[in-house]
Amino acid sequence: MPAPLSIIIPAKDAAGELQGCLAALFVGVEAGLVREVIVSSVPSNDTKMRALADQTGAVWVEGEEGRGVQLKTGAAAARGDWLLFVHADTWLGGDWPCVVERHLREEAGKAGAFRLKFRSKAKRARIVEALTNWRARTFGLPYGDQGLLISRALYDELGGYDGVPLMEDVMMVRKIGKARICVLEEAAMTSGQKQERDGWFLRSLRNLVLLFRFRLGADPAKLAKLYYK
Repeated sequence: MPAPLSIIIPAKDAAGELQGCLAALFVGVEAGLVREVIVSSVPSNDTKMRALADQTGAVWVEGEEGRGVQLKTGAAAARGDWLLFVHADTWLGGDWPCVVERHLREEAGKAGAFRLKFRSKAKRARIVEALTNWRARTFGLPYGDQGLLISRALYDELGGYDGVPLMEDVMMVRKIGKARICVLEEAAMTSGQKQERDGWFLRSLRNLVLLFRFRLGADPAKLAKLYYK
């Protein structure tokens, strides 16, 4: 019987982060949990990223630009009964295979997201983590940086990710609904580079403003230009 899990990584010019992301997945391969790892990219001159994928045996797919499109393209190529979406700058904690196996066994009707943790020693990082994890547990609204574990059946039932350049994670968890998503007891350790550059609280406030504008009907394409500015 094939391993149940397809891991999809949207990546663009991310060779420096992708190596750590892929390395953290090997424990799942050794545990017999991972059927395939799919790196979903866009046409790029980043040959190092393609080489990393090839060296680790990952499947490489390309499509149009935009993280929502990349997630959708990767999912279309996946063959597993379960899908795990992980950003290229996110490294899963070492116990993630046990946590995922438990979820597949005990919470098969639900999706799951990991606890957020920044790879930063800044005290403000701990505050932002705590607030983000409280938001995820209380309102069922995890960020894309926390990964998303979802069965193929539920993913297809919901119509998958929307092909938008930003807010695809918000749109997906709203489709799933609070009653069908839970926070997994392992960390997704993500880069805090943007927060350290812009300021921890200022970056968080900026993200909240973008979310608020999205909820009021703003075009995700226009919001993406502000987010990646």
